Amino acid sequence: MNIPEELKYTKDHEWIRIDGDTATIGITDFAQSELGDIVYVEVETVDETLDQEEVFGTVEAVKTVSDLFLPLSGEITEFNEKLEDEPELVNSDPYGEGWMIKMQFSDDSQIEGLLTSEAYKELVG
Repeated sequence: MNIPEELKYTKDHEWIRIDGDTATIGITDFAQSELGDIVYVEVETVDETLDQEEVFGTVEAVKTVSDLFLPLSGEITEFNEKLEDEPELVNSDPYGEGWMIKMQFSDDSQIEGLLTSEAYKELVG
């Protein structure tokens, strides 16, 4: 299982890459493997400001639909439009081409509550 050390994680299986006051967010390798073949990613919250742990979209796999939870409060600035035509990128490259959103986060202190790669490894066993 791929759990990059430089990223932060949530108990809901999102990963977060911090760059200044911007965060790129997707779902983890573990999450995509549990979901199976992803057929659709829906994010209709671009340009909206949401609180930490609010639902920012959904990911649909062959057998289930799962909510996506925002790991940090702030404004969603971008959706990865490649996922409209190629949702399977989330399966094949969850930490790269399969990213889901970018956001401007508003509260640096929330980063401290995110999981390190080690803590996430413990969570998923």
